Amino acid sequence: MSSLDTIKSQLIDRIMVTRNEGLLAAIAKIFESTQADEKLELSAEQIELLMMSERDIEQGNVIAEDDMD
Repeated sequence: MSSLDTIKSQLIDRIMVTRNEGLLAAIAKIFESTQADEKLELSAEQIELLMMSERDIEQGNVIAEDDMD
């Protein structure tokens, strides 16, 4: 596991167990303030999956949520 993955995992673990609403609000503000600066980079596989999903939608290969339930 890379250093970045380790940090993410540790943060997620700590966020999941905290009951400190102020801390969670502060974390949310940090993400909101930095989100505009970040660009999401997708792998070739992720792009292909998204394109396949778009084709399925265009061709009507979808299932209604009620039917899935």
